Amino acid sequence: MPAQPATATASARPERPLHGPWPPPPSWGNHWPGPARSASPATVVALLGAAVIAAVSIPLDRGGLGWLVTALAGTAALILARRLPHPEPATLPPPLTRPGTPIHRLGPARFGWSAATVALLGVGTIRSAGWLVLLCLATALLTGALATAGGRSTRAMTLAAMMAFAAPFRAVPWLTRGLGRIQVKTQNRASGVRVAATVAVSVALLVVFGALFASADPAFADLLSGGLPDLRAGTVFRWAVVFLATALILGGAAYLRAAAPDQSGVDRPETRRVARLEWAIPLGLLVLLFSVFVAVQLAVLFGGSRHVLETDGLTYANYARGGFWQLLVATGLTLAVLSGAARWAPRANRTDRVLIRVILGALAALTLVIVASALHRMQLYSDTYGLTRLRMLVALCELWFGVAFGLILIAGIRLRASWLPRAVVAAAVLGLLGLAAVNPDGLIADHNITRSEPSRRIDLHYLSTLSADAVPALEGLSDAQRYCVLPSIARSLDGRADDWRGWSFGRERARVLLAGMPRQSFGCAGQG
Repeated sequence: MPAQPATATASARPERPLHGPWPPPPSWGNHWPGPARSASPATVVALLGAAVIAAVSIPLDRGGLGWLVTALAGTAALILARRLPHPEPATLPPPLTRPGTPIHRLGPARFGWSAATVALLGVGTIRSAGWLVLLCLATALLTGALATAGGRSTRAMTLAAMMAFAAPFRAVPWLTRGLGRIQVKTQNRASGVRVAATVAVSVALLVVFGALFASADPAFADLLSGGLPDLRAGTVFRWAVVFLATALILGGAAYLRAAAPDQSGVDRPETRRVARLEWAIPLGLLVLLFSVFVAVQLAVLFGGSRHVLETDGLTYANYARGGFWQLLVATGLTLAVLSGAARWAPRANRTDRVLIRVILGALAALTLVIVASALHRMQLYSDTYGLTRLRMLVALCELWFGVAFGLILIAGIRLRASWLPRAVVAAAVLGLLGLAAVNPDGLIADHNITRSEPSRRIDLHYLSTLSADAVPALEGLSDAQRYCVLPSIARSLDGRADDWRGWSFGRERARVLLAGMPRQSFGCAGQG
């Protein structure tokens, strides 16, 4: 008797894959197949043009106007790459999606993250503080990822940041195929020689007439020398590196915009829940602990400096510097606890929902008092020992925690807050842009000068390490103190002349104020 075919028994059940569990685990291969066709020639030209602008505009050693020009050029290239029609039909299947589960679209949020990215990259145009520019550049990577890949939940935004790093490498073959089609068209039309001749004639005309005009007018010669780059080997190498990096970044962004991965599975709410008592008892005890601590902190807040002076063995340094860091860590851990509880706590009936609102709301409200106590400690410490960049940044971080807990309290009203993760990130971005707007180095100098009056000492050495943004505030020093602090800032400006690429309002204003200032410091001994 012949053996039964294997398909006769297997037809009663679904076919099982040869690898992995059933159903197959989600992966980028399943939910990110890529664009349905190669990059269009117009897309490749737009991206390469923006990369060329970035190569000749970005100053790698400082912030400046070149970063803003690059941001605007990159944004325009991505808009053109998205809107220009594709000359060929799609040859690949559309991106995979789950039936009945639509892909989340950013909508207006895309424009908000894009505007934030341009604003962060443009901070160097108005501020000269290098630490602030670097912080804004790092944050622009996150906002740029959110502008292109999207994401609503915390996990989706984390995935978007990860995809932003992978997209440039996945975009290389996509762009290469589009570039190859440009070469084929050029060969078919036999226009390669004509293009080369056009470029050669254009360069020759610019060189000849530019040389004539430069020799005829010294002012035009100065303008021309300032606008033309120094064509040394180091400059050409820097151009090549910046061009390649920018082309990869913009290519990855265009790739994400052409075929964003399906994040519907990532954004689905968590279905696993814990029992009511399993989360209510631990967090209820934590609320009691917070209540006792907050009761003590309220006495400290209203006691002010008298509490420090009347407590045996307690100094401002022990009170503010030590306690602040512990409270900062406690605030961050509380945010993680609230996030986990909101995800896994049951809310099937009215009792569960009331418990969530009461316990999590009480914990968030008590944490706001802890945030106020931490900020109070930092204010006392800064008033006594002066303000620094680190103290300002950690205070801003604690203030952001306070905003996050306030948003959590608002979200607890309806227990539905798909907007909350994006709002928390947006609050951090707006806080950083607000810090750039208030001129942090100038604020530090002004605060330290004000608190030094009439009898407190001032750290002149630290003031001399501030950027050119602090020069207007440093005008409030006495003559001897100014001649001790300002020459070091003036020498740093003299050693780094700016062309249009590195032009910054902060440095330009400082140069005007420092005109005529002696470059040799004197009178520093005994000052402070």
